Amino acid sequence: MNNSSTLTNNLSDAVSSHLSSKEDDAQFAHWLDSLADVPTPAPVITEVGKVSEVGDGIAIVSGLARALADELLLFDCGVLGIVLDLEPDRLGVILLGPSELINLGEPVRRTRKVVSVPVGSALLGRVVDAMGRPKDGLGNIATTLIQPIEAQAPGILSRSAIARPLASGMTAIDAAIPVGMGQRQLIIGDRQTGKTSLAVDAILNQANTDVVCIYCAIGQRGDAVARVIRALEQGNMLARSIVMAAGDEEAPGLAYIAPYAAMTMAEHFCQQGKDVLIIFDDMTHHARAYRELSLLLRRPPGREAFPGDIFYVHARLLERAGQFTQEAGGGSITALPVVETQAENLSAYIPTNLISITDGQIYLSPRLVRKNQFPAVDLGLSVSRVGGKAQEPALRGVAGNLRVTLSQFEELEDFARFGTRLDDATKARLTRGAAVRNSLRQAERDPQSVLEQLAVLISAMAGVFDSLSETVASAAMQQVRRTALQQLPEVAQRVAANQALDEHHHQGILAMARAVVEQMRIESNEAAAGTDIDQPTCLTTKRSE
Repeated sequence: MNNSSTLTNNLSDAVSSHLSSKEDDAQFAHWLDSLADVPTPAPVITEVGKVSEVGDGIAIVSGLARALADELLLFDCGVLGIVLDLEPDRLGVILLGPSELINLGEPVRRTRKVVSVPVGSALLGRVVDAMGRPKDGLGNIATTLIQPIEAQAPGILSRSAIARPLASGMTAIDAAIPVGMGQRQLIIGDRQTGKTSLAVDAILNQANTDVVCIYCAIGQRGDAVARVIRALEQGNMLARSIVMAAGDEEAPGLAYIAPYAAMTMAEHFCQQGKDVLIIFDDMTHHARAYRELSLLLRRPPGREAFPGDIFYVHARLLERAGQFTQEAGGGSITALPVVETQAENLSAYIPTNLISITDGQIYLSPRLVRKNQFPAVDLGLSVSRVGGKAQEPALRGVAGNLRVTLSQFEELEDFARFGTRLDDATKARLTRGAAVRNSLRQAERDPQSVLEQLAVLISAMAGVFDSLSETVASAAMQQVRRTALQQLPEVAQRVAANQALDEHHHQGILAMARAVVEQMRIESNEAAAGTDIDQPTCLTTKRSE
């Protein structure tokens, strides 16, 4: 009995397994039939080239016949490069990383992408490199928006007239060389004349506005960039600013793409209807980096060994700034490129290029630096071709004679150095001109409101400070600034409402300034009377020569 039951069980198992195998075969056949209906995937073609030559910041690649201009290439070591030269048997590539990592014969692959950087509000308060990667040690940047660094400049129909002022906080600029929202104003001068300081002060003056600021350091030393970051932190502007640093110790390719990457970040905010102030510090280093790359790629040198397309390189960058219509976002990008001159040579190649591209220039003179005049703005060689239409009406009414007064004073000052006898009228004009020039002197990191600028300028041009020595006049001007903020609410309201001042307001400002000077005189005399030592009073008058 047991044997028969065992045989029966084995027979049933065999039958069931035979049936299941038939079902599996049927399912497999059905799966094969379904595969026949699915289209075959297209073959994936990977183009691989190799490094033929490698130099300081560039590489020559062969074997990538289908690569496109400005395409991003990936080297086997992880370094990225941009195709700049296209020739039948070779590609000239700008490296975005250290060339020491690349070996001859190393594989190179196409990415079919262009250089792009992250954009968005997550970048505010951060220090990044030219690729948008963080350099401040604060972790990754939480943004998912990526935009290419190259973009076509908006056309004429997308632009509107510049009608709003961008206050820099410096009297010499806001009064005589005003800058408007959307203007491209060049900052030009020799080394150590205060170009970077002027640009940073313009950023700090936006603390009470909604302007987003971007500082792009091109070829600057690390300690110089650190000082700028510290100034922005102390001025409570770092949280609303982006600092992009492409140092001189990095690859020249990063210095080349840095201003385009910074402009792309600015365009993102502009398209949201915001006002952006962007500083390029400086374009001389940018031009030199591009010249270095071009010469290494065997491009023919032109004037001063710069390549022939250097004008186009800068023009296509700065043309992206402007004031735009509501249909184009309604925002503005105000660009302040910085350029360095040598021995006051304004006719050099790069300075003349940028002067012709921009809407005006602020020239910082080393002669004024030697006279301890800061900011060292030379009003004779500085000009604003657009910002005058956007200037505050209150300042426009005061600053009309400012240039004439200073130019006449400088001519008389040069003439007086010869020791010629001067009549009383000429002496009075010299005294008045010195007071007006002193009113334009301003300490670093000390931006002034429009009301403060008006109070000091009106008082200086009316002769309130004529009888004071230079040191005492500076102290009196500081006191006039503080008193104006406290005692002139009506003038402040008119300035805030973008209205001009009438004669009544001018007389009120002069009465306030004269009262301040007289109070300082009384306090000085009382202090002198309370001392036993026979000393000259603190508030001295200028003696006639």
